[in-house]
Amino acid sequence: MKVLSFLLGVISGLVFVAVMATAAYFYLKRSRNRRANVKGYLDPIPDLTEQQRALVQEIRRTFMPTVEGIRQNLRSRRAELADLLFNERTDRAAIHGAAEKIIKHQSELEREVIAHILEEKEILSASQQRKFYDIIVEQFASEGTGVQGVRRNRT
Repeated sequence: MKVLSFLLGVISGLVFVAVMATAAYFYLKRSRNRRANVKGYLDPIPDLTEQQRALVQEIRRTFMPTVEGIRQNLRSRRAELADLLFNERTDRAAIHGAAEKIIKHQSELEREVIAHILEEKEILSASQQRKFYDIIVEQFASEGTGVQGVRRNRT
């Protein structure tokens, strides 16, 4: 009888672990899918009208390729910088020149993002702008882009 009780306990434990692992998998999959559906700062605002959504899509059609081009330039310049940093001969002037190019592209990216945010802000109502503000502050604080160290103290 002891062996049978032991086997039932082991089987029960394995079933419990399998159920918990399955539940965790589906929970994480659902939360990951929710995050994947958010493509822009305005997506979490639930009360956008159809007209506003159409305008947002139009704004993104021009913004996304522009930003992707800048990001590609940043990746190229960073690869160039890495090569310069680890060359046999250190050329500090070339390293500083590559760093300046990176700074130029980062600045260009920031300007594009700011222009994009202002463009999206213009199509929002006052209550939607308050939600948008909260989203932007949260994004900037968590991703380290834009406004550094800003927290939600706005009333």
